[in-house]
Amino acid sequence: MAAKRGSSGMSFGAARRNNNETEEDNRFDERMLHIDRVARVVKGGRRFRFRALVVVGDHKANVGIGIAKGADVTAAVAKANEVAKKNMIKVPLYKDTLPHDVEAKVGGARILLMPGSPGTGLIAGGVVRSILEVAGVSNVLSKSLGSSNKANTAYATIKALEQLKPAKDWIRPNKVIVAAAVEAKTSDKATKAKTPVAKAKKVAK
Repeated sequence: MAAKRGSSGMSFGAARRNNNETEEDNRFDERMLHIDRVARVVKGGRRFRFRALVVVGDHKANVGIGIAKGADVTAAVAKANEVAKKNMIKVPLYKDTLPHDVEAKVGGARILLMPGSPGTGLIAGGVVRSILEVAGVSNVLSKSLGSSNKANTAYATIKALEQLKPAKDWIRPNKVIVAAAVEAKTSDKATKAKTPVAKAKKVAK
């Protein structure tokens, strides 16, 4: 007689895997952004399916989007969630906002994101707002400058977030170069002061 673990007859290993998957799902905020009904023409007529666009994030700078099709809405959303989790990115936040301005274009959609001061909130709507919320961005200004297609807008937002660079990677002037420039400028002034013309002006005064 096979040994059973738990009331459902599930083995210990399967139960452990199931618990780990449940805990992982609880860490993420999963939101459905759009549902489309798509049709495919076949010999017997048309076959209808559903296409889901979802965003997944943990409110700790990790976010991803996914698109998938399924026979029904539930199947499409489940597949899209898996795609989103496999394609998550890390957003380099700076004090609950973005480190700098960024713009991205996908198809006809063009998205502009700008940092916001504390208390600004999310000045964004629709797909862009949902993506920024699950990513954990609290203060940002945004503008949609092109198409309102939700899929392209979502991909443009993710592309813009991918282009962000953390503050530590910003290009700063090298101290050695700055010191050399100051020294050269000082030496140039000293040289000009020793010329005959400069001496004549000094005597005239």
